Amino acid sequence: RVLVVRSENTVLGILPLFHSFGFTGTLAVPGALGVGVAFHPNPLDAKTIGELVREYAITFLLATPTFLLFLLAPLFMILFGWLGGSGASRVTDSAQSVSRIAIIAPAQDAPAIKAADRAMRQWGGAPQLEIVPRHGDDAALANSLLGSGKADYLAVMHGPLASPTILHEAQSAASAQWLAGIAEQVLLTRKSGGDPQARQSTPTLQSLTAQRAGIGTQRQTGYLAVVTVFMLTLLLAGQAVGMLAEEKSNKVIEILAAAVPLEAVFLGKLVGMFGVALLFVGFWGGLITLALMAMPGAAAQMTALAPAIGLPTFLTLCALYFTMAYMLLGAVFLGVGGLAASVREIQMLSFPITILQMAMFGLATIAAGEPGTSLALFARIFPLSSPYAMAAMGATDATLWPHLAALAWQALWVAITIWISARLFRFGVLKSGGGFLGLFGRKAH
Repeated sequence: RVLVVRSENTVLGILPLFHSFGFTGTLAVPGALGVGVAFHPNPLDAKTIGELVREYAITFLLATPTFLLFLLAPLFMILFGWLGGSGASRVTDSAQSVSRIAIIAPAQDAPAIKAADRAMRQWGGAPQLEIVPRHGDDAALANSLLGSGKADYLAVMHGPLASPTILHEAQSAASAQWLAGIAEQVLLTRKSGGDPQARQSTPTLQSLTAQRAGIGTQRQTGYLAVVTVFMLTLLLAGQAVGMLAEEKSNKVIEILAAAVPLEAVFLGKLVGMFGVALLFVGFWGGLITLALMAMPGAAAQMTALAPAIGLPTFLTLCALYFTMAYMLLGAVFLGVGGLAASVREIQMLSFPITILQMAMFGLATIAAGEPGTSLALFARIFPLSSPYAMAAMGATDATLWPHLAALAWQALWVAITIWISARLFRFGVLKSGGGFLGLFGRKAH
């Protein structure tokens, strides 16, 4: 595409003039055409650049893709916040969609019950009502509904409407009161000429200990696991970049590479940095745990998580998935540190990886909120999102073998990434290995 530059245009000059692109595009060509230029020495100063664009009505901006990424960094931060918020909203909506309240009643009472429920919803909200036909022991049926894994039954009412029994979980008292209100409304509607202030129904409310964790609670637990593993990985794995760049500048890495295979050096560095990360997590995790345990009701909140696979197994899997996520992202950052020659180059190369990780976070939150979809399956298979999505799966699925397969799959990709990073370092820094073909194990001729 040919762009016509006229004298009424204004160019923004943010590229270094000692580079041919910056010299030609922002100095020589505008000078020859008589085009105005607004210069700024720092191409990464997005705030000042935005002010220059507004003040001088900039019409042309020449920049490399990396510089543009940095200029758009605030938008990516907004995107990250949106991904986190939409993921939490998706999980909440998913939890609400599986919540139910139920009334076990004969078929002839169903129309009146539905009419009462519709009338009450004009003044408030409650989970979706389900009318279950009576058959056999109503009390046993009510208990079986509360323990069902197909939906979250928060409260179940059975017995005559004048003196019903309402079973509910401790945190679902509002849903139980809603069912009591339906019984009262049906009886008031049926009674004509009576005192509208007199209660027609005297329900018995029985608070029960939850027989299992609700589906919505499990999905929220999975989302919490995704956020925790992702934030820890993103916070701690990036340290590998600066460490390798520093050792490369003082030739330590080259001495190590001459003594042992470079893949072993990279793996050793990852393991060492992971040990430091574990120390960080253990210290702060211990302090946070002590602070939470000192708060009243914290133990009950922890047991309320109740992931499908069991809390001890779930915590173990989260630790293993954090290990795999750290190793995989750390190996990628080692490759970046090996290729970068300065701190600025490290920032430029690391930023696209961080953006990619944000996309993986968004993908994993979808898997946490909609675990049965094809997109969730893709998130569990794709290497960069697999640790996060599989951590969420442990909260909603009690099957263990997919986790064993996923850990083996992720370990394979850790090995592949270390191998590729070592090869790139060898060819780009040590200048050995036969050029590009050597990356695949062959010498160039």
